[in-house]
Amino acid sequence: MELDPRIVMFIVFGAGLTLAVTLERWLAKVWLSLPILYVAVGYALWSLPLGLPSINPTTDGFDALTLEYITEFIVIASLMAAGIAIDRPVSWKNWGQIWPLLVIAMPLTIAAVALLGWWALGLAPASAMLLGAALAPTDPVLARSVQVGPPGEDERHDVRFSLTVEAGLNDGLAFPFTYLAIAAVGMTALGDWTLEWAAFDLVWRIAAGCVVGWFVGRVGAWYVFEREADAPMEDIDEDSETSGRPVYSTSEGLIVLGTLLLAYGLAEIVEGYGFLAVFVGAVTARQQENRSRYHKISHHFIDQIEQIVLVAVLFGFGAMLASGVLGALTWPAALVGIALVFLIRPLSGLLAELNCDLPMIGKLAVAFLGVRGMGSIYYLAYGQNSADFDQIELLWATVSFTILLSIVVHGIVSGPFIRHVENRRAHVHTGQDTSMASLSPGGTDIEIEEPTKPG
Repeated sequence: MELDPRIVMFIVFGAGLTLAVTLERWLAKVWLSLPILYVAVGYALWSLPLGLPSINPTTDGFDALTLEYITEFIVIASLMAAGIAIDRPVSWKNWGQIWPLLVIAMPLTIAAVALLGWWALGLAPASAMLLGAALAPTDPVLARSVQVGPPGEDERHDVRFSLTVEAGLNDGLAFPFTYLAIAAVGMTALGDWTLEWAAFDLVWRIAAGCVVGWFVGRVGAWYVFEREADAPMEDIDEDSETSGRPVYSTSEGLIVLGTLLLAYGLAEIVEGYGFLAVFVGAVTARQQENRSRYHKISHHFIDQIEQIVLVAVLFGFGAMLASGVLGALTWPAALVGIALVFLIRPLSGLLAELNCDLPMIGKLAVAFLGVRGMGSIYYLAYGQNSADFDQIELLWATVSFTILLSIVVHGIVSGPFIRHVENRRAHVHTGQDTSMASLSPGGTDIEIEEPTKPG
């Protein structure tokens, strides 16, 4: 009997979802990660003569458009989960270790990768810039193992905090350089178009994304907690009444999802950066009623959605590799990916963190654990669908190889590295207060809001 490829895909996806949580825990014990396994399984299955559909954006424009839409949604979901998980109040002082990663490490990474693309790969300036913009941002999707945990758990770590916030913000800040690459297609010299890019794509879009995200986050939080305060007594069970805590149903997560999708859409309508709006909106909402357990419930809801889509995307990336997306890979292209993972990101990250109060082992962790992933696929697919870039096959091969290298290297190293950093920190802080107020860089004070009782 000949197997229907559609049914095979249902079986694979269903088994992947069912086993994901158990496998993730088991793989952590053997220094592996779920992405490594699922990408390998996807590659193996699509290499078999099962009639499964080819997924190759270099030969099929529909595949490129599909990849753009799917990766767009999973990045949105990951940004939601990351933003809601951040307990630390927003202030210049509290988040001081983040800004250098955005204004120093990221531009240096874009410039270095673009320069290598132009010099070593012979890419046109626009294509080289797109390569740098696609590979520069760290990924909130595949970096789950190095990010902060659910909200409301007072134990936090500065390394996880840095990696989480950086991934949340630089996924939106990579867009100006993607637009620069798109605008540069066909251009032979600098001109007024570069000033227009700086004013509109760099300044306006970032500002609009932040403002829309803040506004929607505030309105969403007001809506949620006003509804909570006005909830009829029949919606509160006896246990919650005696404990003074409200009961939330899982349907409340729909409000969070809807609100942050609204933030994305509104930001795009006013031509701001939707990714930035989603993350800023999630962080803004998280700051309201900061001790309410609602945040943990909504984070769990979004996390489930993210994991569902992640399983599909990991199998899909394995399918891309089996479908020939690496066909145009050359040794110079592979060396660009190796240089990014082992040299460019670590060095630019260390340079950015020079004046940070983290210990050296913490700085090394932040610098090295800059995972590349689904965000890079999104930016490259977006660029391909927006302009006619030269050597697009080479771009896909370079980006796909770099993501594969990052999945393997960071998937093996991140768990032990993070545990080592946390164990050293626990040893240093033995007998000391390990509440949130002691988790700022260098032991400086963090402005912690007084817990507010819901309702």
